[in-house]
Amino acid sequence: MAPPPVRLAICGKDPATTLPGQLSNPRPVLLSEDEKARFRRDGAVHLKAQFSQEWIEKLRAGIEADIAHPTANFARHTKDPDAPAYLEDFWAWDKVPQFEDFVRHSPCAPLAAELLGAPSVNLVMDNWFMREAGSTSRPPFHQDLAYFDFEGTMCVLWLPLEPVTKENGIAFVRGSHLWDKLFMRVRFADGHASHEPQVVAGQTYHPPPDVNADPEAFDLLQWDLDLGDCIFFDMRTLHGGLSSVTPTETVRRFTLRMTAPDGMIRYRGDWAKDERAMFEAAGYGEGDRIDGPMFPQLWP
Repeated sequence: MAPPPVRLAICGKDPATTLPGQLSNPRPVLLSEDEKARFRRDGAVHLKAQFSQEWIEKLRAGIEADIAHPTANFARHTKDPDAPAYLEDFWAWDKVPQFEDFVRHSPCAPLAAELLGAPSVNLVMDNWFMREAGSTSRPPFHQDLAYFDFEGTMCVLWLPLEPVTKENGIAFVRGSHLWDKLFMRVRFADGHASHEPQVVAGQTYHPPPDVNADPEAFDLLQWDLDLGDCIFFDMRTLHGGLSSVTPTETVRRFTLRMTAPDGMIRYRGDWAKDERAMFEAAGYGEGDRIDGPMFPQLWP
C-alpha cells in the first residue's frame, strides 16, 4: 500500500523537530492524486495546512512594511479617501525582504510544480490585498490571465492571513478554465471592464458574466479556510467576491502567480500597457520566456 500524502505542519519551532513547511525546510510536498485531479478538473483546489504560522506572520510583517514604504504599484481601490480602505500592491517581492524569503523558501513553488505537473516553476508575480475593518469593497468576478501580457501553464496561490469563512472568501466558477474563453480585464475600483469587447492579436475578449446578479446560475466553489490553508487555482478560472459582509476586522490575502517552463510574454491589449512598460524597461519583449531577473526560477 502506498504511504499517505505528506502534510505540512502549521507550527513547530524547535529546530530539532523541524517539520515540512517550516522556514528551514522548503522541500516538496506530496499531494494526493485526488487533489491534483480536482485542480485539473475544477480549476481550483483547497489545500489544508500547507503554511506554518511563521510564514503567515512573515507575510503580515511584509504587508506592514510595504504600506509604510509602498512601491510604485501600490493602489487604493476604495474611491472615498475617508472610507475604510481596500489596498493592493504587486511586484513587491524584490523590494520587501519578507516577500522574497517567502517566494524563494516557502512550500509555494513545490506545490505549484506538483499541481501543474511541471519540471520547474518560475515566479510570475506576487500580489497582496488588504480590506480594512468596515470596508465595503469586494473583488469583482474576473479572470487573471487577461490582466497582464502572460501566456502559458500557470497557477495562482491564494493564501489568506486570517481564517476565512466561505461566505466571506472568494468564489470560483468550477471548470471555467476549460471554457476556452478570454474575458476582459475588470477594474477593481468600480467593477467595470477596462475596454469594450474586442479582438486583440486574433483573440476575442468577452465581458465576464455577472455572477453576482444570479449566483445560482453558476456552479461555484467556496471553502472555509483555517490559518495555514490555501487555494490554488488556474490563471483562467473565473473568480471573485460574492459576500456583501463588511469585515469587522482587517483581512489580508497574499497571492502568487507561478508558471511552468512554457510561460511567455504575449501581448494582451492596451489595457495592460502600464505593466507592459515595466516588462520593456526590464528588457523583456513579445514572445520572451518568463524567466530571468524579473521572473526567477523558484523550483527546483
